[in-house]
Amino acid sequence: MDLVEISPNARPPVCKIMDYGKYKYSLSKKAQEAKKRQTVVHMKEVKVRPKTEEHDFQVKLKKVRTFLAGGNKVKVTVMFRGREVTIPEKGLAQLNRMIEELGDTAKVDQQAKMEGRTMMMMLSPAVEPNKK
Repeated sequence: MDLVEISPNARPPVCKIMDYGKYKYSLSKKAQEAKKRQTVVHMKEVKVRPKTEEHDFQVKLKKVRTFLAGGNKVKVTVMFRGREVTIPEKGLAQLNRMIEELGDTAKVDQQAKMEGRTMMMMLSPAVEPNKK
């Protein structure tokens, strides 16, 4: 048996007489349980082009919905090639259409902004999957 200090910050400090090995084991088990219960939010990315056709757009939209349903954040990127960079309004139209189609399932974390030859927007789930 050992004298184990349980709470050193308390006044007076709390100590117990117990088996120190068993105490360390129980602390590690509590840490494992806490780690198992925490949720990790991953960042997923979907890339589109300003001239993406209807069917391809719907496929990408379906993928975004599955990512959001899984509780992940989604980065939607519009890539411009060549002279397409002179018409950023088409890329913005693609992003706005994506927001309209998603409706209440997503909220916009970061509005569309241009960075070099790409325009990006961040989305997150409107309702957390664990808090339904």
